[in-house]
Amino acid sequence: MDMKREYYEDVQLFKSGVVLFWSAALLLGLFTFPLYAPNYYIYLLNVIMVHVILAVGLNILVGSTGQISLGHAGFFAIGAYGTAMLMSTFHIPFVAAIIIAAFVAAFFGFILGLPALRLEGPYLAIASLGFGLTIMHIIGAMKIFGGRMGLKTPVLDLGIPQLGLSLPVTNDLQKYYLILIIAVIMVVGAVNILKTRVGRSFVAIRDSDIAAEVIGVNLTIYKTLAFAVSAFYAGIAGGLFGFILGFFDPFTFNMILSIMFLVMVVVGGLGTVSGSIMGATLITYLQYDLFKNIAEVPYFGKFMLYISDKWFTTVGLENFSSMAIGLIMIGIIIFEPLGMFGIWIRFKKYWMTWPF
Repeated sequence: MDMKREYYEDVQLFKSGVVLFWSAALLLGLFTFPLYAPNYYIYLLNVIMVHVILAVGLNILVGSTGQISLGHAGFFAIGAYGTAMLMSTFHIPFVAAIIIAAFVAAFFGFILGLPALRLEGPYLAIASLGFGLTIMHIIGAMKIFGGRMGLKTPVLDLGIPQLGLSLPVTNDLQKYYLILIIAVIMVVGAVNILKTRVGRSFVAIRDSDIAAEVIGVNLTIYKTLAFAVSAFYAGIAGGLFGFILGFFDPFTFNMILSIMFLVMVVVGGLGTVSGSIMGATLITYLQYDLFKNIAEVPYFGKFMLYISDKWFTTVGLENFSSMAIGLIMIGIIIFEPLGMFGIWIRFKKYWMTWPF
């Protein structure tokens, strides 16, 4: 039996040499990926890594704390608009701008976390959804944010141009390595957060907030802190996403985007960092590549095109991608509630016990 005999075994980052080896192999593969991949897939992986950052943060709230949020597109927008405006209007360097924007998102997350002290389940989901829609419409109505015309991001410079220290990041390849480094830092940070007293308090609240309060967990502090931490992750992701797009408007951060973020977490597996990574990777790939042109999907595309021509319209064919992702989510909930992480556990258990 694999027993843990000391606390260090529970908090260590790599549980075994095997995990360390495959983690190093994954990082090596990611760092060498641009050497043999087309430019489009570098762009796609940039988007995937941004969504991984957000999904990991959202899973801390939904999976580890048990609080539902449908307003993370609002935090995502705060990160994007905040970073771009701090750099262009106040001439703050990128590193400081994205951190400040993330803390602003965390502050709004704290504010949104206050209703979580009295609301649960669908009521909290509706409150968070209202926040996301409010942020979108406020940004669209104010000229300082570019209004409905949107906002163009400034040149991404990692240096301090005001002091003559310039390090511009101009292409997808350079952005790839920047986003990869930030994504690794944020993922490792989430793993460590969940192993601390704060993370254990989150899980205790998820399992039973009454029992958690009885053993000394301050619900006011930790429920609002969970929202703030999750919003901070969304702010970082939004700041990076703005520079991937180069231009964005309020409708970029709509209600559907919040729903897709939640789908990533559920499909990947609630309460697990690795599940968030797998869910964000799968859903983003389906959205931006496989289902982007549904008619070109092998076998399935022709079938969908036939159905569209016979019973619907060709214009509505694009909606089939949302339908397909919805069916995937329903299938995951029915057949594997633990998500892709549960499938991975089954796969690993099968090979560990093979052929018995």
